[in-house]
Amino acid sequence: MDIARRNNVTVTGNPQGRTVVLAHGFGCDQNMWRLTVPALVEHYRVVLFDYVGSGRSDPSAFSEDRYGSLDGYARDVVEVCEALDLRDAVFVGHSVSAVIGVLAADLAPERIGALVMVAPSPRYIDDDGYRGGFSTEDIDELLASLESNYLGWSAAMAPVIMGHEDRPELGEELKNSFCATDPEMARVFARTTFLSDSRDELKSVRVPTLVLECTQDAIAPREVGAYVHRAIPGSTLVTLDATGHCPHLSAPEATNEAIRNFLASLR
Repeated sequence: MDIARRNNVTVTGNPQGRTVVLAHGFGCDQNMWRLTVPALVEHYRVVLFDYVGSGRSDPSAFSEDRYGSLDGYARDVVEVCEALDLRDAVFVGHSVSAVIGVLAADLAPERIGALVMVAPSPRYIDDDGYRGGFSTEDIDELLASLESNYLGWSAAMAPVIMGHEDRPELGEELKNSFCATDPEMARVFARTTFLSDSRDELKSVRVPTLVLECTQDAIAPREVGAYVHRAIPGSTLVTLDATGHCPHLSAPEATNEAIRNFLASLR
């Protein structure tokens, strides 16, 4: 299988630098990192890709059996790393990709040597002693709305996720990204994302890890960032002066600075 074609892999930046893999979240694609790439390419080799079912990936590679769990996406990450023969790469994952990175690092520890988790959430549904930000009923309603009218769901949810009423163009961009995703594949990824519980896997992380949270985030409240930080031994938590769930788009300067500072600390 041509992994580069399957996942629309793009490689740019400094071929002599350490490799940084940028992984997008649900309903997005690698274009969402366009404001981060310029901040990294001088010193780092940058790898971008689209998950199967997103962006310009190969839709014929989609399988509900494989992508009905986060493990399937993590295996994709490992296969991209293997195809490029990456060693000790830094995996930067946004939203659900932050957890996918944890799973991939556990599957192939020689491939991933550090993690940056941007607005992560290991579980979206509240539990005893844990606040994920949503009740079971909230998630059931969200998924039912998505499955019954994906375009309508995209138009309603994108501004909420982006969190910037004063910058409607950001919500419009996210809506367009959602709408460019095949609804059936989006349904599978959404259920996989919002019904996942990867809290136990956080304890297995043994690589340097940066956790980036926003001051206000409707999808991953600050209690989640604090939980992830506590659960991952030796991790660093940075609270960005940013609103919404996509700080790499809404507050790229602060996000890029935090990522660059972390990368510099790994040298």
